[in-house]
Amino acid sequence: QVHVAESGGGLVQAGGSLRLSCVASGGTTIMGWFRQVPGKENEFVAGLAWSDLSPAYKDSIKGRFTISGDIDKNMVYLQMNNLKSEDTGVYYCAAGRAITVRGPYDWWGQGTQVTVSS
Repeated sequence: QVHVAESGGGLVQAGGSLRLSCVASGGTTIMGWFRQVPGKENEFVAGLAWSDLSPAYKDSIKGRFTISGDIDKNMVYLQMNNLKSEDTGVYYCAAGRAITVRGPYDWWGQGTQVTVSS
């Protein structure tokens, strides 16, 4: 069992920035971020595979969000810039042992709230 914990959410004005952090307790091959936006299903935001550190992103956040990681610490970060009101939601960190960054993801954090005010 791998324990996943994220932090760094909060309230920010539109156009502002936030940085989310996540740590996993055990060995993983992929780590990523998902979000639950009001009225929508849980969606993939960004992911990172330790094998090549090649990131994957949801199309609508490309150029605004950047995922990075520290394989030695089993941590990933999500730098979110130019935030928009539609980015408001609960952001979850997830980890897995899949081959591809798209998953599946087996372990999930509790989520951190991101609220963007317009």
